[in-house]
Amino acid sequence: MSNTLGTLFKLTTFGESHGDLMGGVIDGFPAGFNLDLKKVQEKINLRKPGRSNLVSSRKESDIVEFKSGILKNKTLGTPIGFIIKNKDYKNKDYSLIKDLYRPSHADFTYEKKYGIMDPYGGGRSSARETVCRVVAGALASQFLSKKGVSVFSYVSSVGSVQLKKSYQDLDFSKIYKNEIFCPDDLCASEMKKKIEEVKKIGDTIGGCVSTVVTGLPIGLGQPIYNKLNAAISYAMMSINAAKGIEFGSGFNAAKMLGSGHNDVFIKKGNRISTKSNNSGGIQGGISNGQDILFRIVFKPVSSIMNRQKTINKDQQEVVFMNKGRHDPCVVSRAVPIVESMASIVLMDMYLLNLSSK
Repeated sequence: MSNTLGTLFKLTTFGESHGDLMGGVIDGFPAGFNLDLKKVQEKINLRKPGRSNLVSSRKESDIVEFKSGILKNKTLGTPIGFIIKNKDYKNKDYSLIKDLYRPSHADFTYEKKYGIMDPYGGGRSSARETVCRVVAGALASQFLSKKGVSVFSYVSSVGSVQLKKSYQDLDFSKIYKNEIFCPDDLCASEMKKKIEEVKKIGDTIGGCVSTVVTGLPIGLGQPIYNKLNAAISYAMMSINAAKGIEFGSGFNAAKMLGSGHNDVFIKKGNRISTKSNNSGGIQGGISNGQDILFRIVFKPVSSIMNRQKTINKDQQEVVFMNKGRHDPCVVSRAVPIVESMASIVLMDMYLLNLSSK
């Protein structure tokens, strides 16, 4: 089943959007590692709903409770079990739409695949599940930090509003200083205005999240079917509303000549580096020691607050209006999720690399 991610460092999640709780089991975390559990909670808080008028108004405390695998903040090497209780779920918001298929939601496909679906908030298909990924990612990031690896994700576009600065010119310490999670205050202000305009008319809008990984050693990733970029793509495309991913020069590579796209090797001090980084830090599916660069496109949230036509379970055409609490733009809440998923994949790849030597 598809509820587990990873090979050596594994995360299995459980729970539904409007059930009693969300939870997960993390396996493969090395024993004897001192964790800062306060930092884990801080990372979860960045993703939770209700923190501004630009995201869902659902009020969840999202307090993580660790049930196993940790003793006095130190990992035991055994499975780390955790839960996060749901408190502010309102099944009544879905009572009038539980028998119809909402446009671009998973209602139709889930029911046709399993013969049953959870009509309340999308159940397992809801982005509520991603809170478990942030827990695992927050643990993995502490492991990576000890190895000198840092992961920075940030909003780089909302609709037509784009952050045009190169990542080298950004101060990553500013990412979480505004409610958009964009490290440029002027651009963040324009993004906020765009989201507010869209929300006012009951619609939603998409955007992009960019990620930079620094300090990653050479050699992570496996040839052919477990390439580093393939593993990252697999994880990122499992995030709700993700529609595409590009590395380095990305889709712009289609417009370039090989002579302009090639990353020429140069000597930098006592090590080999590259003059450019169109590869995004990955060549042949293996990290080359440069910064890992990728960007993810997120679609507009499917739950809009306008009347829509659809089909119900009796195959009748109906008109409905969404109720409930939904994000007008998902990208800011996606930032800690992307960051966490990258950390999970990189920790797994780090452990795989050690085991292959």
